[in-house]
Amino acid sequence: MSEHESNPPSASRDDDMRWVVDTVGSAAMLVDGHGRILHANPSSHALAARLHPGAGPEFLLGLISPNDWAEAAAKGRWARELDVQGAALGMRLYTGKQGEASRSLLTIGEVGAAASADPNAIDAHAPHDQFARTFRRLGGSQEQLLQSEKMASIGQLAAGVAHEINNPIGYVHSNLGTLQEYVSALLALIECYDAALQSEDPIACRHEVQAKRDRLDIDFIAGDLPKLLEESREGIERVTKIVQDLKDFSRSSSSEPMRPADLHKGLESTINIVWNELKYKVQLEKHYGEMPLVECHASEINQVLMTLLINAGQAIENRGTIVIATGAENGEAWISVADTGCGIAPDALPRIFEPFFTTKPIGRGTGLGLAVAYNIVAKHHGRIEVRSAPGSGSVFRLVLPVAQPRVE
Repeated sequence: MSEHESNPPSASRDDDMRWVVDTVGSAAMLVDGHGRILHANPSSHALAARLHPGAGPEFLLGLISPNDWAEAAAKGRWARELDVQGAALGMRLYTGKQGEASRSLLTIGEVGAAASADPNAIDAHAPHDQFARTFRRLGGSQEQLLQSEKMASIGQLAAGVAHEINNPIGYVHSNLGTLQEYVSALLALIECYDAALQSEDPIACRHEVQAKRDRLDIDFIAGDLPKLLEESREGIERVTKIVQDLKDFSRSSSSEPMRPADLHKGLESTINIVWNELKYKVQLEKHYGEMPLVECHASEINQVLMTLLINAGQAIENRGTIVIATGAENGEAWISVADTGCGIAPDALPRIFEPFFTTKPIGRGTGLGLAVAYNIVAKHHGRIEVRSAPGSGSVFRLVLPVAQPRVE
């Protein structure tokens, strides 16, 4: 099988943001955490050239002092009016996060121009406030998409998860019925013992007590009762584990800082959730290597693993094998999921991370699983490597840095 590189999904959210920035009349710029301009709209080019002929948007960015940047970083926003070349400029700076990356939005409007031209003009600050709202709304869209795809995955697995819960609950319920009979028998024997002890000649009642004991088959109950209790406890623990795994999987963690996590534990938790989807047609092989704790959002990485496991299972039509391997090298941890399924056609391989692209039948996939997985891994400064060929199965390799790079 040959190795192919897949193209990243289209950055529709960035395109939307650039469209908003370019459409409004005020000067506006998107800036990264290092103070570099990512995008400047035409109005910012025009304003800079008018104030300082030959200058570009960097001239406007240079009007903000380091102290102003520090204030914006601390408070999330900064606003001030400056007189530049006789023009009164209303400048507003908004700072925030796009995943783990710092982003800033700078908007500049001429405060006096609109007011002098038309006394009924809209407040000069209104476009800036609209920018801020749009910036925050678009910034949160990725998190909403991630959470929606996560819940869709759980919805697809709902029947299997219900079966995994109902199975242990079924035999616990059956065991409770048997235990109820055992308790009744033991209580009847206790009453027989009590009656014998209360009689004038307890020794004479020995044969009656022994007959009662034999009739109730107390020896069998004594041997079977501990097994029933142990089996019931294991069933309840199984249900508790599934519920806890679902709770950990479904919660949103992107608002929390990344923390060192045991990916082996997360992998086992994810397998526990999807196992009913796999167990009837998949032989699962595990080859776990040494792996340090990895700095990440554990629930998001579990979502990536769930997507890879579900896709591997769906690629296998009748019977097949999924091999999970893990390891670490050169400051990176990796998890590979290899299947013996149908494989991916060469013309489809470059598109598998595109949103809404799917080769599955209608109703079997949203077309967002791998796209969301790609974005999660990119946010973690990692990558997904893919190797596949029709009829030879596929290998997806998730690679993450053990420690996230520190951004100044």
